[in-house]
Formats: sequence, structure tokens, C-alpha cells
Amino acid sequence: MTVKTRSRGAGKRSGWSMDWQGRSGAHYRLFAEGLDSFAMTPDDLYVIAKGSHVLWVGSADDLVADPSSRVRFRLALDCATQVYRLDAPVNHHAASWDLEEAMPTSLATLPAQAA
Repeated sequence: MTVKTRSRGAGKRSGWSMDWQGRSGAHYRLFAEGLDSFAMTPDDLYVIAKGSHVLWVGSADDLVADPSSRVRFRLALDCATQVYRLDAPVNHHAASWDLEEAMPTSLATLPAQAA
């Protein structure tokens, strides 16, 4: 099963992505972001991880609306090694729940699609 996302084109993609499998078995293509330079957008979902262990999943809206999410976000950034982006999931809450216990299905990187 593949999770539907609204694509915004290749211009936003960082250069490589990974396939992650959520707790439901759904697959997600997560795009790598720079840990020290990523900027959150309102529609996208972000996964902050240490290796293959997910530390935090959420969006910019989660940080604004939920004080406990802000605390978990800050703690996750303190020990994170990677940040990934999921382009605008159709069902934000379901994708967030599913990714909380996600694991990479492959350590191989996929080339970014050309525009």
C-alpha cells in the first residue's frame, strides 16, 4: 500500500530519498533535509530521526498548536542525526501516527526525479 501525497514537483526535493514502512505496512517516500538548515512548511510532515529510530513526527502546525509537541521536537533535535520530509500527505494525522514507529525498508538512496 502506498500513501497518497500531493506532489509539488522536483524543485523542492533535496537530492535523495528513502522508502520507509509505517506501522500499518504502508510505504512512504521520505526526502532527506539538512538537519542544520531545514525549514518547515505548513503542508508537509517531518520525521526527525536518530539513525533508523524515529524521535518525532509532525508539522509546523503541530509546533504552533501543541506545546507538548514543541517540547518533544526540541528534545529530538538535540540528538537527531537526520530529518526527512513527506510531501503534503492527504491524511496528515494518519500518516503522522503511522510514521511514529516507521522503519527504513532499504538503506539504498534513490536519485531525485528530474523536473
